[in-house]
Amino acid sequence: MSMAPGRRDLLRLLTAAPLAATALGTAGPARAATAPSTTALSATRAAVPAVAPGIEKPLPGDVFTIRGTNAETRFPALSHTGNLTPASLFFVRNHTRSPILDENDWRLTVWGGGLRGGPVHFGYGELRSMPSVTRTAVIECAGNGRSLFTTQQGEEVSGTSWTMGAIGAARWRGVRLRDVLHRAGLTSAAVDVMPRGLDDDFVTGGENLGRVRRPLPVAKALDDVILAYEMNGEPLPYDHGFPVRVVVPAWIGIASVKWVGDIEVSDTPLASPWNTRFYRLFGPGHPPGGSAPLTRQTIKSALELPWEERVPAGTPLRLTGRAWSAAAPIRRVDVSTDGGARWHPARLHDAPRRHGWTRWSAEWTPRSAGPATLLSRATDLRGNVQPVRAAHNTQGYLFDAVVRHPVTVV
Repeated sequence: MSMAPGRRDLLRLLTAAPLAATALGTAGPARAATAPSTTALSATRAAVPAVAPGIEKPLPGDVFTIRGTNAETRFPALSHTGNLTPASLFFVRNHTRSPILDENDWRLTVWGGGLRGGPVHFGYGELRSMPSVTRTAVIECAGNGRSLFTTQQGEEVSGTSWTMGAIGAARWRGVRLRDVLHRAGLTSAAVDVMPRGLDDDFVTGGENLGRVRRPLPVAKALDDVILAYEMNGEPLPYDHGFPVRVVVPAWIGIASVKWVGDIEVSDTPLASPWNTRFYRLFGPGHPPGGSAPLTRQTIKSALELPWEERVPAGTPLRLTGRAWSAAAPIRRVDVSTDGGARWHPARLHDAPRRHGWTRWSAEWTPRSAGPATLLSRATDLRGNVQPVRAAHNTQGYLFDAVVRHPVTVV
């Protein structure tokens, strides 16, 4: 851990950080099978042409749907996985592109008026030498399910048209953010901390909004947030934040900043476009200036069955799916195979746990040919139940309604 000379030098360094990140080496997480060397990645691309700009890992069409700079996991692709999502199947949410960084050149700068002294730097090896923790947690984009506002509720929204695959669960290992903040000299005057990524500046509508950053209240930062350097027992893949990312359990995915390069610690409230212009609820039914910045995710469930699947009449079928809630572990899942007229309890296959999801199954023998609508409805241990309709907002966040899943019986 080393001390920088002063705030003016730090600000100059941070301004130059995007260029520095581009110039860093390309050794990368070569130890991880899910994040091979740059040479290996180039060979992979030759065999499987890249179809999403700036994403490093292979994106087979039977696993991912490409949405601009993002890759959504096809939910049925999870049906043969366990409780954790393999890195190769994990969705990718990028504002620009995944930077290729070298852990030997990377460092984390913690700075701001909420510290006792000047800025403090942590190297990759130093973070790994600190006491570590492991947390199993879901990361889910706030816009997961956004397209269903339109297709299911007939409401217009803006943003990436995710279905239900902008989510994944992993076992994250790293150091507690609170340990880093205390070592950096956190004071009782600190109010907010704001991690910032090392990816390129985000430009939209001709306006440069800078690098992705979003403040956390200091109470949350000191609770269960970690700076993760491993995912499912391997170094983070490039697309998922190598060398180090923030993991904020239960909160919307934008809070879990990838490729973190600096953290501002402030004794006054902080703001960025990612908690003022985006990730608030706007529109009828919400305050004129928008809701408070979004924090915790909601309760959801989904079937691991292709959309509009054709299923044979008279043949027993095992329906499978997953349910999750940011508020509490899942208590039950009910399934309807007749559009919601009747409901039956599903069988749960995982012990209730915080911050994870629960796999479930239900048996169904279709009787009559024709269209059918399948539904699953989750309830958590705090009594939260998926609603029939999600609260509309113009940017399409927090869709939590029961999903109406169409199939055809043949």
